[in-house]
Amino acid sequence: MDKVKILLLAISAAGGLSSCAEKGFSPSPSPNPWDDDYSAFIQNPEKWGTYNVHDPCVRKFGDTYYAYSTDAVFFAPPKEGEERKPIKMGNIQMRKSKDLVNWDFLGWAFDSIPSEAWNYVYPISGDKTSRGLWAPFVYNYKGVYRMYYCLSTFGKKVSYIGLAESANPEGPWQHKGCVVKTDDSSVMNAIDPTIIEDAENHRLWMIYGSFFGGIFAMELNPETGFALNDGDQGHLVAHRANYKQDNMEAPEVVYNPDTKKYYLFVSYGPLVTTYNVRVLVADHPEGPYQDYFGTDPRNEVNTLPILTAPYRFESHPGWAGLAHCSVFNDGEGNYYIASQGRLQPENMMMDLHIRRLMFNADGWPLVSPQRYAGEKDITLNESDLYGVWEIITIKDNEQHRTGADGQVTDNHLLPEETNVSKKIEILSSNIQNFSNNTFDLEVDNNKIKGVKVFAGHDWELKTNTLVFSAVDSCGFSLWGKKVK
Repeated sequence: MDKVKILLLAISAAGGLSSCAEKGFSPSPSPNPWDDDYSAFIQNPEKWGTYNVHDPCVRKFGDTYYAYSTDAVFFAPPKEGEERKPIKMGNIQMRKSKDLVNWDFLGWAFDSIPSEAWNYVYPISGDKTSRGLWAPFVYNYKGVYRMYYCLSTFGKKVSYIGLAESANPEGPWQHKGCVVKTDDSSVMNAIDPTIIEDAENHRLWMIYGSFFGGIFAMELNPETGFALNDGDQGHLVAHRANYKQDNMEAPEVVYNPDTKKYYLFVSYGPLVTTYNVRVLVADHPEGPYQDYFGTDPRNEVNTLPILTAPYRFESHPGWAGLAHCSVFNDGEGNYYIASQGRLQPENMMMDLHIRRLMFNADGWPLVSPQRYAGEKDITLNESDLYGVWEIITIKDNEQHRTGADGQVTDNHLLPEETNVSKKIEILSSNIQNFSNNTFDLEVDNNKIKGVKVFAGHDWELKTNTLVFSAVDSCGFSLWGKKVK
């Protein structure tokens, strides 16, 4: 069998592509890996899998992916006559997977909140203290797994980032001490840590913070995992235009050796509705960063581009709260982004969303419009794009905030017009400069450069299909999926 036939058969097996280039690609039926409505599993943690995930940290250790997440659980009101057994829950959920699709729930990292954290936060904040731990980050240093976690306060800067260690990514975890703590007199808020090593000089940085003061970079001692200099709380790297009311939070920093740049992902908006992810870029992990238009985020500005935000394709009620992300690679050059996704209109119901993340020719990240379901890369012809697509321009859709913490809105529902799809037909006249699964697309007299197309799973229509992603000249993401 010649090489051309072998390639065509491999592509067909991966994504349903016809072996005749003239016919192009047609979506093919494929079941979803799981259902998104998990109300039947509320009382069964062993079946949670991707359910009840909020503020995930996903990392690959050896040949296994691990996910660590905030103590957030959705419990629907009991049905009439329903009896529910009590669930003994701990703090910081843990999961593992071999393929980023099927996840096993491992339980919790801690039986209870470490006393040192509780004894600092609760006496100051009282009943405003969260009853669970938030936003863990885990990494491996010389065979020791370090977990950074937060105990915080709703609407206040009384917060604590602690460090625990283990010889195994599944625990047991031993609390080691406080990394940084803040109170209402502090400039910053000690939550949402991420750890990044400088690829050039191996200095270690913790990037952390929220809309209370913004995002800060604090240097760590690599050998201890604590602050390099006692009492240091770091320096400002970014905050929003109205950072005393509108949130910028959940920093995540990754290094791309191909672009030799550091990418700071942050989240804007109320977490159960218009939560969205934006990204900044720098030459060093501690900054200075800039946005898509070269703006310094330390100034009082709102930054672009927007990579993910609530959206709705046809045949589905849509997703809200699509932010607080973890960005990671598989060790083979493939990048992914993980976040919560909240199912509309039950948007207290959280699923783990994992999507492919790629970089365009200008070095900016692009995020897949569909969740990853194990699909492999395929080589396409221009004619495979011809057909009917659903597309969405991913924009921010601000909602009125009523709370002091920037998270509470007048209601928990998204505006109806939030990032809703429309159908277009793509023909040869819409496409220019097609090469290596990248092309320029003209839609509604708007030319979008550097569109990347790749295999994807259509969760709304339960098919294997093609998807594309791009960032337009306004700093908005363009998402598309082929439906016919």
